[in-house]
Amino acid sequence: MDIRLFKPSVGNDELESIQQVFNKAWLGLGPRVGEFEKKWSDYIGSAESVGVNSCTAALHLALSAFKFPQGKKVLVPVVTFAATAMAVLYNGLVPVFVDVDETTFGISMEDLERKYDSDCVAVIPVHFMGHPVPMDQLMPWARARGLKVIEDTAHSAGGKYLGKALGTWGDIGCFSFEEKKCMTTGDGGMISSNDPELLRPLRHSRWVGINKDTWERYEENASYHADANSWYYEISDIGYKYNMNDLMASIGLVQLAKLDTMNRRREEIIRQYVDGLAGSNLVQPAIPYNLNDSSYWAFVVRVKEREQFILHMKKKGVSTGVHYMPLTMHPLFVPYKAETPMADSLWRELVTLPLFPDLTDEEVAYVLESVASYTP
Repeated sequence: MDIRLFKPSVGNDELESIQQVFNKAWLGLGPRVGEFEKKWSDYIGSAESVGVNSCTAALHLALSAFKFPQGKKVLVPVVTFAATAMAVLYNGLVPVFVDVDETTFGISMEDLERKYDSDCVAVIPVHFMGHPVPMDQLMPWARARGLKVIEDTAHSAGGKYLGKALGTWGDIGCFSFEEKKCMTTGDGGMISSNDPELLRPLRHSRWVGINKDTWERYEENASYHADANSWYYEISDIGYKYNMNDLMASIGLVQLAKLDTMNRRREEIIRQYVDGLAGSNLVQPAIPYNLNDSSYWAFVVRVKEREQFILHMKKKGVSTGVHYMPLTMHPLFVPYKAETPMADSLWRELVTLPLFPDLTDEEVAYVLESVASYTP
């Protein structure tokens, strides 16, 4: 049996939605993007959302919204995807790497306090693999220090913490719809906030700084009393080619309707994994999976002899991965290296096992059998 690590759950519904876009022959930034933005905002309970082509773009633009002076510092967890810290560098800011919590692998509240100084302007908590950072603790801590909070919610579309949607706790939430995430648009992302004025300039920034996108100009030009100058637009600030398009949004609209069902199926699979590993002394769940209104993107275990375990699973036909190594191990981030002893030690035990909604109970059982047959 060969089992993939991740697999998007897509089918005829997505194809039919794409066909509608093809029939209209408007593939770029258009009405579907606006529809998706509205439905996403309604779904998470946010005032405003802006569709972009990746969560990396979302993080970049989210930080840019505050126009922080160059050289100021942003607190980020050391164990996360590179985009979290890349966004800091894109904005001419300095990443301050914070250690992880030993139990959850989220950003450590204790180390946040140690790493904070008066040059810090923002913090980017990451809900690692979908496990919520304790936002009820982080938000008052950040507010007391005048810090802006950009939630990196790439791993946790559709999840809640204390009944409130992840991505709506901070000033801005950034979401990923990349192929492997909780839901997909093929690639893509979303920026959400309860402050519409904060996001308004980002609509221009995502479209090369242009103050009127192509669809707006088309609608004006197509109207009966069209202005001869409806083509006219202005660029006042620097922008980027970060827009979502209608093809992506057409997939996203269908995926959003399926998101809760897909997240509940992931919960069922994780419950089987957790129960199946209960008697193992060698392989244990890496984080305390809380399967209530959750949005876990990946199932991660801790195992001491990681390389041997990965090779064993490979022989069994079970794909595995490692998410992630501390960012300060990459040459780009070495100049910003900080004391992060917990992350430096624990990441060497992390292994990601297969998790996706279409994974069958039979395949889950096979993964568990393969784990049970492992001996270092």
